[in-house]
Amino acid sequence: MKSISPPWKSPRFLFRIAVVFLLVCGHAALRAQMLPGFRASGQSDEQQMIIENSPPGTRMLINAPLNGFGRDNRVLLILYALPNGNTIEQTFGKNPGEGDDWHYDIQHIGSQTRFLRNVITDRTVVVAYLENNRKSWPVWSANTPGCLEEVKKMVGEITSLFAPWNPELALNGHSGGGRFIFNYLDAYEQIPGNVVRIAFLDSNYGWEDDRYGPKIVSWLRSGKNRYLCTLAYNDSVVIYNGKPLVSPEGGTWYRSGVMKDYLARSFRLKKRERDSLVWFSSADRRIEFIFKPNPEGKIFHTQQVEFNGFIHSMLSGTRDERKGYRYFGGRAYRGFISDTVVIPIRRLNIPPRNPAAETGSEFMKRICDLSREEREEEIYNAAASGNIPAFLRETVTLKGVFNDLNGTPHILEYEVMPDYLAIGSDEDFCRIPMTPGTAQRLADLFGASLLTAKLSDHIWSKAEVKLEPFFYRPVGNANELVTKFEEHNAQIEMQLAEAGGKHGQLVAGIKKDVILSSRIADRPDRVVIYGWHHPDGSPIQPVYSGHIWWYVDYSHGIRFMNTQVLVDGRPVKISDLLNDPVLFRIVSDEEKPAERSFYPENID
Repeated sequence: MKSISPPWKSPRFLFRIAVVFLLVCGHAALRAQMLPGFRASGQSDEQQMIIENSPPGTRMLINAPLNGFGRDNRVLLILYALPNGNTIEQTFGKNPGEGDDWHYDIQHIGSQTRFLRNVITDRTVVVAYLENNRKSWPVWSANTPGCLEEVKKMVGEITSLFAPWNPELALNGHSGGGRFIFNYLDAYEQIPGNVVRIAFLDSNYGWEDDRYGPKIVSWLRSGKNRYLCTLAYNDSVVIYNGKPLVSPEGGTWYRSGVMKDYLARSFRLKKRERDSLVWFSSADRRIEFIFKPNPEGKIFHTQQVEFNGFIHSMLSGTRDERKGYRYFGGRAYRGFISDTVVIPIRRLNIPPRNPAAETGSEFMKRICDLSREEREEEIYNAAASGNIPAFLRETVTLKGVFNDLNGTPHILEYEVMPDYLAIGSDEDFCRIPMTPGTAQRLADLFGASLLTAKLSDHIWSKAEVKLEPFFYRPVGNANELVTKFEEHNAQIEMQLAEAGGKHGQLVAGIKKDVILSSRIADRPDRVVIYGWHHPDGSPIQPVYSGHIWWYVDYSHGIRFMNTQVLVDGRPVKISDLLNDPVLFRIVSDEEKPAERSFYPENID
């Protein structure tokens, strides 16, 4: 009897399965949309971006899904101001491991967000975690001149990332994070119309009737998509270390009561008791106060977030309120908690380019006849203001395995500009040589670093486009003139076009790198250059420190890398690596650590 093979073993069946698999993967790839400057986290189909020191002393993580950014999508941007004493990593949360700080297991905003994304399907949910170096928004505000304007700029910068989707804003915060919300309200005469939800998670310590009441009332009346949620517990009865936890009028129990009474003058609030909680809600449930009585005098400050507080603060008053979760119930998001927190390398802090800024041609013409000192200042001012092509802002992530001084291998991950620093727009720019002092000033401003010779070699090895170096014979000082800078830039552009290259691809072989080296400590009055690789990978220029610090010619290029790198997945500053007596060899082929990992701005 002839045997018959099962259909799933036939080549035709397997081929069809393969085709279906490729189509599904292809469609999934099309649905996934990486936003400019974001990196895939590798968890829960998320992408993330870190912004640091914009403004100084702040740090922001923007967490978004990989999909949901099509032409017809809508974005809900939640601004979550961190509680006192917590970092972004701790606020995001994870399953606690051995030796982990307890703060990782008390908020879980990351997993609560994942829960929300499964519920809120008509909008793409994005969360921005807002931290400051004081770990307290009240303290940061008290010590930051112009804090209201700075908060306004922060929100504007984050919102601009999602401008194509006209994002709706939700102001949310726990503990001292409420100060950030009040700062934002103080920054405007009327609450902006794109704010659709305000939520205080035991955080409205700063409430003042006359100061915020009229704004809140006007905002609530301005549209039917305005929601206010306030959570508080009776902190007035808590005794901690033998003393009251808060003053009689300083806690959120008292402030929430005052706030509720104020709003009750304009909106009818109905009281009910449920699940050991006291609720006050408007008829349409767009306004909601939830009070947690506390007869035993316990501290429920963090539990108000942990027990689905963030979820409820975003769903209160909607048809999804209490569906699949219960406020002050068990963790409804338990299945979404990860074992690790993945935080990307923070991005370079390059200001956005003003569309009215000079083109590269206009800039080069203007600086052509300036003195060296004047020219360097104009180069700094132009780059510092953001007059840099957009394609240079999208850094390229490179990975490699490098040994330390003891021969131990380490995985290094770092981000570099795809090309050399230029002034102008994508359509009209010029790569611009400069002194190491000017480059260092810009590096400090952008949160960047110059390269090392070892990384210059690695970049060449990974480059998508490798061009033949083009050099000019020295005739007098012609190679040091702005006209030669322009001529060389035009030559590079011609070569790039002939090679089929595109701006934004990693390009090598076109300039010498101004580099960091241990020689800077020995000769701070010199510039150290290296590279300009031949097509076979050999550099035209070995490490050289013979030029005086102010010497610049057309062949010099500034390629910035992010000053923060990952070594075996751990964030480290490149300067710390260069100073380390063992780890310096990960990024340097020199015989000793760099005692000085930066250039002086000027040498007298």
